[in-house]
Amino acid sequence: MSGKGKNVFREYFEAFAVALLAALILRALVIQAFRIPTGSMKDTLLVGDFLLVNKFIYGAATPDRIPFTDVKLPALQFPGLRGPQRGDIIVFKYPLDDKLDYIKRCIGVPGDTLEMRQGVVYVNNKPEGQIHFQQRLFDDSEGRYVNYYRVLIDNGKDYIIRRYDGFNSSFAAIVVPPDHLFMMGDNRDNSQDSRYWGFMPMENIRGQALVIYWSWDKNEPLWSLLTKVRWSRIFSIIR
Repeated sequence: MSGKGKNVFREYFEAFAVALLAALILRALVIQAFRIPTGSMKDTLLVGDFLLVNKFIYGAATPDRIPFTDVKLPALQFPGLRGPQRGDIIVFKYPLDDKLDYIKRCIGVPGDTLEMRQGVVYVNNKPEGQIHFQQRLFDDSEGRYVNYYRVLIDNGKDYIIRRYDGFNSSFAAIVVPPDHLFMMGDNRDNSQDSRYWGFMPMENIRGQALVIYWSWDKNEPLWSLLTKVRWSRIFSIIR
């Protein structure tokens, strides 16, 4: 190879290396992609939604393990713009297996007293927000009727939750400890969340769900793009 050819190859290699490094830094500290694997956040997030996660809002952290291995690294935590708030949808490392990422909604922050009575969550002895019934629909995938409610909480956030018709779950009063959060799925009666595995350590946070950049229905055939791709959900802001 001539000297000119070597220089061109070197320039392309260096440009690729810089682009790769920039992408890795962005992924580690700013934005990360995430895929919804289960229906625990229906209908806010659906199986087949692909999200972008804002990592710096709560304080990004450097990678805690070597990619594609179980070798852990000492992680450095950067300051965030603000702390988690009730109503935020957060991606985090599953407390029982930190190699898995989960996504749920924050229902309680440190110091909150939480209780669930007849399907209604109470935060500090008050309902989690103003709760308004929306509609009752049959969910074919779950084989039962579901009631939809709109929840407006004190900090101005509003979101839709689902509860099984005729199913009223409860749990006794608990207090969220320091440096932990209480997380729940919007599909309230079909979600493995803090009711089952406990409080989520804030050090496990990956970031806040930001936007749906792609969505498709895995049950539709590949050749039927008009129905397989959920066009209306693409670039939707997550609330």
